[in-house]
Amino acid sequence: MRRMPGRFMLCSCCGFGAVARADFTHNIMLTGYWPPTSWMVERFSTNPDLNPDGWIGGNWEGRGYNVYSFFPSFIDDGDNNWGQGAGDFEVDYQDTSADWERITQEIKPAAIITFSRGGRGSNWEIESHHRLRAPGDWADDFTDPVKPTLDMPIFQSLEVGTELSSTLPMEAIRDAVADSGVISNAFIDWNGTGGNYLSEFIGLHGVWYNSLNSSHDAAWENFAAGHIHVGMGTPLDAANAATEITLRELTAYLDTVIPTPASLASFAVAVGILAGRRRRAMAAV
Repeated sequence: MRRMPGRFMLCSCCGFGAVARADFTHNIMLTGYWPPTSWMVERFSTNPDLNPDGWIGGNWEGRGYNVYSFFPSFIDDGDNNWGQGAGDFEVDYQDTSADWERITQEIKPAAIITFSRGGRGSNWEIESHHRLRAPGDWADDFTDPVKPTLDMPIFQSLEVGTELSSTLPMEAIRDAVADSGVISNAFIDWNGTGGNYLSEFIGLHGVWYNSLNSSHDAAWENFAAGHIHVGMGTPLDAANAATEITLRELTAYLDTVIPTPASLASFAVAVGILAGRRRRAMAAV
């Protein structure tokens, strides 16, 4: 039986009283940076300017989860140098930090996958953990200030040197992508981190969000988060297919950890997201 997406709050009886469980949505948040990652998630965008063919993420494949994507748009210089981009999650530390706060408050994601472009070739590299570096240890982005700053929420929350792990079903994703044949080089990076640039920075934000919201007393519980590097030589058809395979494995995992509601609840959160983005799109015209 597929779950219907919406907002739920459960109470479990223990002893003489009732213990309130966190609210949770059935919303999955995807992000992309440089192509092919921005292209492969654009079908899940509710922004008609970025996705004129229409959002496909509502109750995706009848699995009971709403999938939303966020990414910047780029101008191709013809040599795979895409620059900072424009829009949500520009390749910029300050923009990424600010957008993260705004969008997660809007989406209240039950799960997060951040994607970014990896090295040469066609590959699907699942990062196992991320580290918060000191501001001076990050590579420069495109616009001053070119590095993260200590006033960012993530530095206010975590000590420099903190490492956080992916909570995605990594082995299941790796095996399913490899078995499909669409990308033969699917693997988990158990030893390294996501680097010292925006890939690591946004990947760290995903696992940080999970660490803050994974307990039953969180305001909005998050059940899984992690980062995947996609090889720059990955064909778009293969990247699209691997994204769908990854989402199927993620939703199958979520089915095992998200409580089944006692009754169907409203679509209030999803409706609010769509209405809000439509208003912003109309205001931009």
